[in-house]
Amino acid sequence: MTKDWNPESYLAFNDLRLRPALDLLSAIPSLPNGDIIDLGCGAGTVGPALASRFQGHRLVGVDLSDAMLEKARRVPAYDRLERADIGGWTPDRRPALIYSNAALQWVSEHGYLLPRLFDALAPGGVLAVQMPRQHHAPAQQALRALAQELFPDRFDFSSWQAPVANPEEYALLLSPLGTLSLWETTYFQRLDPSSVGHPVRLFSQSTAARPILEKLSETEAAQYLHVVDARLADLYPRAPDGSVLYPFRRLFLTLLRQGPES
Repeated sequence: MTKDWNPESYLAFNDLRLRPALDLLSAIPSLPNGDIIDLGCGAGTVGPALASRFQGHRLVGVDLSDAMLEKARRVPAYDRLERADIGGWTPDRRPALIYSNAALQWVSEHGYLLPRLFDALAPGGVLAVQMPRQHHAPAQQALRALAQELFPDRFDFSSWQAPVANPEEYALLLSPLGTLSLWETTYFQRLDPSSVGHPVRLFSQSTAARPILEKLSETEAAQYLHVVDARLADLYPRAPDGSVLYPFRRLFLTLLRQGPES
C-alpha cells in the first residue's frame, strides 16, 4: 500500500473496534518477565488497557503508518514506539507477549509468519492474535465485485484468496507448537444512521475498501462509493431509525509457549 492510513476515519468507529481487542486481552493468561509488544498498534487505542493489565512490563508499539504512530505518541501508555513493517519485524529481545489486534490480516504467509512470531517469545510467553474473518461477507464481496465491474483495467479478483484462513487451518499449523486456544465471535454491530453514505460503507471505507480506493482518482472514488452505497442498501436494509445491524466475524487465538519447567 502506498497511501497512509486515515486515523480519523478509522477511529470514528473506535468503540466497535475496541471491543474485540479487549476480548482478546481478557483471554491472555499470566505472563513471565519480558516486553509486551503491541504489533500493529495503530493509533494506540489498546495501549492503556495493555499497560494497565501488564504493569511492570515495558510496552512497545510497532506500526508502519506514520499517521497512526503520530496518534499513538499522544497516548500515555507506550514506553517505546517503533516504525516497522509488522510482516518482517523481529524483537531485539524475547518478549513475554506479542499481541496483535486486527493487523495480521494485512500480512501474507501466515504459515510462516505465525510460527516465526511464536519462536521469538520468551519461555512461558504468549502470542495473541485477533483478525477479521469477514472477507466472504456480502459487503466485502460487493466491494470487490463493484471495483472489478467499474474498473476492470485495475481490478481482477478471479484468483483472489481470503487473507485469513479457516480456523481448522490455524489449528493444524499451531497446535503442534504450544497450547492453543482458538475461537470465533460474530459481533452484531449497530451502525448509527448517516446522511452521507450507507453505514456499512462508512465502517468499511477505512479498512476493507482502502486497497481499492487508493488505486482510484478522487472522481473515480466518488463514483465507486456511490454505487457501493446503492448495493449495500439492498444487502443491509436500514432500520426505521436509519441504523444498520452489521454482523462481523472475527477470529481469535492465543498460543502459549511452554516454560522450561514444562
